[in-house]
Amino acid sequence: MSLDRFRYIVVEGPIGAGKTTLTRKIAEGLGARTLLELPEENPFLEKFYRDSARYALPTQLFFLFQRVNQVRDLMQDDMFSAPVVSDFLLDKDPIFASLTLADDELHLYRQLYDQLRPQAPVPDLVIYLQAQPETLVERVQKRGIPMEAGMSEDYLFRLCESYSRFFYHYDAAPLLIVNTEHLNPIARDEDFNLLLNRVRNMRGKREFFSRGE
Repeated sequence: MSLDRFRYIVVEGPIGAGKTTLTRKIAEGLGARTLLELPEENPFLEKFYRDSARYALPTQLFFLFQRVNQVRDLMQDDMFSAPVVSDFLLDKDPIFASLTLADDELHLYRQLYDQLRPQAPVPDLVIYLQAQPETLVERVQKRGIPMEAGMSEDYLFRLCESYSRFFYHYDAAPLLIVNTEHLNPIARDEDFNLLLNRVRNMRGKREFFSRGE
């Protein structure tokens, strides 16, 4: 497949949306490099799901440092030697901080974020995978990742709402909002091809796509 005008694609969405799997699938089809979040490297994450108040700050700071370093490495590479598909947008990092940190911790986080945030390249396209909170809860439970066993449904609901608010206002890059309630580009090749065709035909800065369109 050819998506030549999209050299840097970001696939985003809340936990359970399928962004990492879709990122890998798009990258494989494009012959692109992947830039992936590495939650398994965060030593605080499993503890955070069990006791969010205690471990929110170290969890968030670890992810901030990790993501900043990944973006800086990307900037140092020759981005145009091969397309890049990523499963995270650095701009969304404060979503999690706002949900989990106490006021004084959030103030500290924002100071660090403002100091550390690099002038990251703007994606040629952001694909936002959207789903109802109930669907995300079901998907997280179904995939059965041990460290996610302690994640509360309330946290997923609030996360989903925060993502919706963030992308409602997002205008830094072209945005394709994909409703995944009845469209499954990960498991169904037909849906994956429908998604790619919609990407190829994008003309506006902000478009919405669901099955049947």
